Amino acid sequence: MSEKHRKLTINHFINAADELINEIGIENVTIRNIATRAGYNSATLYNYFENSDHLIFFGAMKNIKDYALSLNLYLANAENAMDRFLKVWECFCNYAYLKPDIYNAIFFPKLSKNLEVYVSEFYSLFPEDLGIHHDTISTMLLKGDIHDRGMTTVMDCANEGYIDAIYADKLNDLTLLVFEGMLIRVLRGTIGYEDAKNKTMDYIKIIVQSLLIKDYRFYY
Repeated sequence: MSEKHRKLTINHFINAADELINEIGIENVTIRNIATRAGYNSATLYNYFENSDHLIFFGAMKNIKDYALSLNLYLANAENAMDRFLKVWECFCNYAYLKPDIYNAIFFPKLSKNLEVYVSEFYSLFPEDLGIHHDTISTMLLKGDIHDRGMTTVMDCANEGYIDAIYADKLNDLTLLVFEGMLIRVLRGTIGYEDAKNKTMDYIKIIVQSLLIKDYRFYY
């Protein structure tokens, strides 16, 4: 089998998974209905993917293209690392809470390998989904682990003197805890989209303010 044919088949499976995720919901996607949509039998899938979770993860990744490509717009007026940190979170929340089941599947998945391996593999297949960004942002998007993603922008804040480096991990962990907790509420339907966005950013600002060691004027 040629490499071109292999990539074409993989793309058929991923696009089928993407379509089904958006039509029937990620929780209802199975190997059988993906294979049927792609025009193959179920056994063929295992020639290209480890299991259904691997393929569904790739299908879900197709759904964060809008987030990745919109980051440049959000960051257009960012003047420093703290601006970037907050604007990245604002952009992320705006998209994540719209598709909470998909973002939950991507950032809290059940996969056998290091998540970064899968993310790199996905963007090698779909480089157009990544876009072109500031070096820090490109590094962040290629990280699979949500903790590692967060640390890229947090460390820039420490390097520019906004927080003490010894508290970088705490800032990252606290903001992730806020996001994960809020995402669970959105998934359960106990909080609406607008409230989830606004409360997450309010809580993140409070955390940042408690750790700031350099003057910073919040942009909102």
